[in-house]
Amino acid sequence: MLKTPTESLVFFIAISVILILLLVIFVVNIIYRYQQKQNTYLKDIQALKVSYENAMLQSQLEIQEQTFQNISREIHDNIGQKLTLAKLHLNTLNYGEKDKTVMQVADSIDMISEAINDLSDISRSMSSEIILNNGLIKALEFEVVQLKKSGLYTINVNTEGYTVFLNSNTELILFRIAQETLSNIIKHAQATMINIHLNYTTSIFTMEITDNGKGFNKDDILLGTGLQNIKKRAAMLNGIIKLNSVHDTGTQIKIEVPLKENNANL
Repeated sequence: MLKTPTESLVFFIAISVILILLLVIFVVNIIYRYQQKQNTYLKDIQALKVSYENAMLQSQLEIQEQTFQNISREIHDNIGQKLTLAKLHLNTLNYGEKDKTVMQVADSIDMISEAINDLSDISRSMSSEIILNNGLIKALEFEVVQLKKSGLYTINVNTEGYTVFLNSNTELILFRIAQETLSNIIKHAQATMINIHLNYTTSIFTMEITDNGKGFNKDDILLGTGLQNIKKRAAMLNGIIKLNSVHDTGTQIKIEVPLKENNANL
């Protein structure tokens, strides 16, 4: 039976409406899925941001903890000894021996002056402000000066290339990596010489720390948490870690960080 023109028009309109509804449903479904993915993406970005901020806070706290340990050791081993010796000199003055008394007083003044200078150094190292105000190189040089006071290590810091200030967060993380590496050397390496080499190129910043200690077994290194923490921090800067350790010869740890995304001037 043939359809009338009116029936054909109604049929055509009905089909068109159905197709439009299907298209609308399809578009709405696409938009809904896109919004879901967008929300998931934003949540992931926020989680990464929170994770990064937590890692930065953790680095700051660890720097402060290490600094407080250094301060405690410095006060006990260095400043306390100088003040105790100065007190001993002053308590044993014999005013009947003028020349000896003058010498003891002068020595006591020198020791007290040295203790005051040491306390001044400590006050400058109380927080991560030394990094924010003076940069990574000065912070490392200051750290080295404190370690040299023990008389146990020959330590050198040298730079190569055109030095630039990196982002403050980047320098904070790099300083914590260096601090943790030096701490591991002091605790485990039995080294007498430490070298810190910083190399600035147009694309890569490299920090290399070597010692002449007893070295490590690579299997033990892989299981250790210290290196894992260093790797995690390097990954925050999109950097990589290279490690070379030779038994009874020493250890070399190298951190390579891309400059473009970590350079404060770019």
